[in-house]
Amino acid sequence: MSTIVAKFGGTSAADAGQFKKIREIVRSDPGRRFIVVSAPGKRFKDDIKVTDLLQKCYDEAAEGLSFEESLELVRRRFQEIINDLELSFPLDGEIGILRAHLQGSPFREYVISRGEYLCARIMAEYLGYTFVDPEWCICFDEDGRLNPALTRRMLGASLKPLQNAVIAGFYGADMAGHIHTFTRGGSDVTGSLTAAAIGADKYENWTDVSGLLAADPRIVKEAQPVKYVSYRELRTLSYMGASVLHTDAVLPVSDLDIPINIRNTNEPDNAGSTIVRKLPKGEIKIPIVGVAGRPGMSVVQIEKLMVSDESGFTAIILDMLKTRQLPFEQCLTGIDTVTLIIRSDLLEPFKEDFFAEIRERLHPDFLGLKENLSMIAVVGEQGTDTSDANVRVLQALTNAGISISTINQGAGKLNLLIGVHEDKYKEAIRAIYTTIDPEGALL
Repeated sequence: MSTIVAKFGGTSAADAGQFKKIREIVRSDPGRRFIVVSAPGKRFKDDIKVTDLLQKCYDEAAEGLSFEESLELVRRRFQEIINDLELSFPLDGEIGILRAHLQGSPFREYVISRGEYLCARIMAEYLGYTFVDPEWCICFDEDGRLNPALTRRMLGASLKPLQNAVIAGFYGADMAGHIHTFTRGGSDVTGSLTAAAIGADKYENWTDVSGLLAADPRIVKEAQPVKYVSYRELRTLSYMGASVLHTDAVLPVSDLDIPINIRNTNEPDNAGSTIVRKLPKGEIKIPIVGVAGRPGMSVVQIEKLMVSDESGFTAIILDMLKTRQLPFEQCLTGIDTVTLIIRSDLLEPFKEDFFAEIRERLHPDFLGLKENLSMIAVVGEQGTDTSDANVRVLQALTNAGISISTINQGAGKLNLLIGVHEDKYKEAIRAIYTTIDPEGALL
């Protein structure tokens, strides 16, 4: 029997009805022995996620305001689930512990982690599984960085003796017992770490969509799911805005060639998308798997005659960025130019002094800034390796009357990165999607 780690996201655990769906999914395959859950998400469009309610509790407590109303909303969400499932669970005691923490000197990451903690406790009770608190086996350093090696040993030691378990997602702790969380969507990472720690045969990520779509359905309504995607392709799509899986969730399982299967809790019979290193026999690799983008970008252009001959010019620029802890998306160099693509919201606080230092230290012939740009990635390990694919994509943009601000393709040829003005972002995504048929091949 294969061993499966199944992670269920916030929408999958939003209420008692969703809990019942999870139980049916888990019971349908005895290999689903280890379950990871997020905090309950939205039940309807204008609902509030439990994590957001907990964040509000923390904000109010930190400002010396009353948090009782917000905490009561949290309590009610969980109490409704408990009542509808007819469980006996000491919720008031757990809420009392959280209240006492909020009344003291509250620690934000502890507070916002309680959604996953309580959801996992209740889910374990409902399934009859052992609850495993990641506080004891998802290991962070004191600076809040995950310790992957120690996590793998501790998590494996905690889970391997168990027949079945429910693990809370999103958080862990350092050696001093201080809670640390991943970024939003971090329960995906918990699931991946769990699959790696036990050497699972498959990692299932259950959400509210039937796999990875070839484009954002809010932009391309007819966007179709992709059957197979490589680990590298998924990381690129996730980083560029495809929100189906946390970017960091790929690494732990890819090292062990554990496939990731993205499934829909509300359509459990749909096979979804599978992320693998190599395709199964008989499957044909499609050239372009998807298109994704990120608006809110700025382009910094630095020109100086024969800059390519000036030793250390680019290194000085990168050192300026490092000093400000200012990450960049791309750095393009030419014979007379260095071009940086940076998120606008990150650049804004440093813009004036960054430009002043460039002028002072590098004496450029020209220093320019383009704002309100979007970066679009056309992703496919085979598709962007062919000039025909690139020509078709660029021709589609030309036919749509969309001007290209920047274009770049790395040596790995995993993706073609195109910059367009934000006003043309959605139009560009739609134009590029027309070059991909429902199977992902170029038309």
